[in-house]
Amino acid sequence: QVQLVESGGGLVQPGGSLRLSCAASGSIFSINDMGWYRQAPEKPRELVATTTRGGSTNYADSVKGRFTISRDNAKNTVNLQMNGLEPEDTAVYYCNAEIVRGKYLSGVNYWGKGTVVAVSS
Repeated sequence: QVQLVESGGGLVQPGGSLRLSCAASGSIFSINDMGWYRQAPEKPRELVATTTRGGSTNYADSVKGRFTISRDNAKNTVNLQMNGLEPEDTAVYYCNAEIVRGKYLSGVNYWGKGTVVAVSS
């Protein structure tokens, strides 16, 4: 029922910028944390950035000062503005959200299918 859909990935030169977006839809009572993770070929998935419902954020050390995460609770969306992209940022980027389906239920993690970001000259 619940679905997360990412968009905004693509090919960009080193030093360039991209903006990723993720929209949650379906039967949703509320959303707790939302975030972005990435996975490079033959490497484990790693945290990029997360944000709470109240707007607090945290970032991986490798992206601090370059990436900015934001969310719109009214629209159930989360974005990732990526500046100063480096070849090491190349990966599939996945949206994640802890979603509460009902008033008396606990949150459950959901994942999008991913969007490819390739940084190359």
